[in-house]
Amino acid sequence: MGDASAFHSTEVSMRKLLVSSCLTVIAVAMASTSFAASYGAAGCGLGSVIFKDQPGIMQVLAATTNGTFGNQTFGITSGTLNCGSPLYASNNQINNFVAQNMDTLARDIAQGQGATLTAFAELLQIPAAEQGEFASKLQANFDKVFTSDQVVMADVIDNTVNVIN
Repeated sequence: MGDASAFHSTEVSMRKLLVSSCLTVIAVAMASTSFAASYGAAGCGLGSVIFKDQPGIMQVLAATTNGTFGNQTFGITSGTLNCGSPLYASNNQINNFVAQNMDTLARDIAQGQGATLTAFAELLQIPAAEQGEFASKLQANFDKVFTSDQVVMADVIDNTVNVIN
């Protein structure tokens, strides 16, 4: 009897994995054909592909879908799921810079100034005339950029892009 329940458990897990994989492939395929598609208040992600910009409760469902599948960061980084083309997170120079300077960058953003923040702005190709506004915007939204003490480099970059756009 133990072997049968183990087999059933494995079969259920495999089915879940297959369904999840199929949904991901469908979502990516749909997103790749509709980069210019609009999305509602829930933002880009799988929810925007499924529910588009339908108002009201549909945006709640879109946001729930995005949160449940944790796909917005992937969409922003890869340029899929109605998140446009990848802007910064595909740039290895920026990735390395943020990974090596997370603590200093956090301090500079919290202060709204600093050499690391200036270098980050330059890597993101923020014009010199707009770097003060960039720094102020990040400082005002620090908790949206550094969402926890466990935040990772890709999330800091994606969160920065969300704040400045």
